[in-house]
Amino acid sequence: MLASEQRITSADDYKRVVRRGRRSVSANCVTYQLMNPNGGTPRFGFIVAKTVGNAVVRNRVRRRMKAIAHDLAPELPPGSEFVFRALPPAAVAPFAELKTELTSSTAKLVSRR
Repeated sequence: MLASEQRITSADDYKRVVRRGRRSVSANCVTYQLMNPNGGTPRFGFIVAKTVGNAVVRNRVRRRMKAIAHDLAPELPPGSEFVFRALPPAAVAPFAELKTELTSSTAKLVSRR
């Protein structure tokens, strides 16, 4: 479970990361990344639209992405902010595939700093 200081909760923060951040697109997810000039712990936000599936499916996808973000957090630089947008194929993607995609997309975005 992500701690409260590791979550993006306000709509303004989501908009800022999505609009100003860099993005990486994969088969199951779009990853947005922006560095916070104030530093701090890495923060994560999750967008899972109704196009992904019903509420049960959307919540399962979100829980999987949260678990992956929890594992990735210690390896990320301070001040990094990520928003993961699930695409419809994420509903049937195995956990290992989703983890591989999110890990590689975050690594790619961090290395481009």
